[in-house]
Amino acid sequence: MSSVEVKREKGKEPTLRCPECGSPFLKKDYERGELTCLNCGLVLVDKIIDRGPEWRAFTPEEKERRGRVGPPVSSPLTDKDLTTVIEWMGKDASGRRLEPKKMLEVLRWRRWQIRSRVQSSLDRNLQQAAAHLDRISFYVNLPANVREEAINVYRRAVDVGLVRGRSIESIMAASIYAACRKLKVPRTLEEIAQYTKAGRKDVARCYRLLLRHIQLGVPIADAVDFVPRIGAELGLSGMLQRRAIEIISEARKRGITAGKDPAGLAAAAIYIASLQTDERKTQKEIAKAAQVTEVTVRNRYKELIKKLNIPVTL
Repeated sequence: MSSVEVKREKGKEPTLRCPECGSPFLKKDYERGELTCLNCGLVLVDKIIDRGPEWRAFTPEEKERRGRVGPPVSSPLTDKDLTTVIEWMGKDASGRRLEPKKMLEVLRWRRWQIRSRVQSSLDRNLQQAAAHLDRISFYVNLPANVREEAINVYRRAVDVGLVRGRSIESIMAASIYAACRKLKVPRTLEEIAQYTKAGRKDVARCYRLLLRHIQLGVPIADAVDFVPRIGAELGLSGMLQRRAIEIISEARKRGITAGKDPAGLAAAAIYIASLQTDERKTQKEIAKAAQVTEVTVRNRYKELIKKLNIPVTL
């Protein structure tokens, strides 16, 4: 092991350089615990401590489930969740039941606390939107960062006046879908809209309205993002998922993916990969995990194997 040369330049951060050849291109290998020069191969340090987590996560849901700490304290509500909330339990701190006179007094406290917390029409609007956000997020299992981004998109929609005269639930559902697209969390519009009263058509209209009036910077949906989620739902191996991603990448190079539903493409690629390995899954199982129809999986499957000349054995 050699000592590391640290070169200091005026007005700049110190740069680590190899003492043998002077190259600044160094690589940290946490598996071996080594700091190696990429130019001459000299091992500069052989006992690096990895200060990151000892676990790995391949999906946003898995990362959130395994993390031991959460994001910074924040809330979609206007008071940032800093207001004291008086819950109605009918008991005191020791668990003893309150007397009738005391119960009425606590109910009066609770009523005035709620009134003081929500005063303006904007506060009441955000309260209703937050209730819809919590309900839809629970059913589609959204990470915390998506919920935060969704309420931020909804706030911007309120600021430009898009919510007036429209359904709060539909605008909130469209904001959730926009947040999922922006953060590349694989959720389809149908999957989100099925938990609203208005349905897919109204949510899609509100989503187009958001795109027209708010600069969201939403990227194009990628079928690759759906592969880990479907694979986790079906318990597929990493090798099969990697093969499915290779099929999608090849299809993108040939221009086959344009205008196609990304979830359907991912499902078809996974079905083809399952036929090429020992982990065989039926079209019905894959379609259910991808939230698409069996007809979509079948049509995309036939198109991929024909245009990519993929040999499969049924």
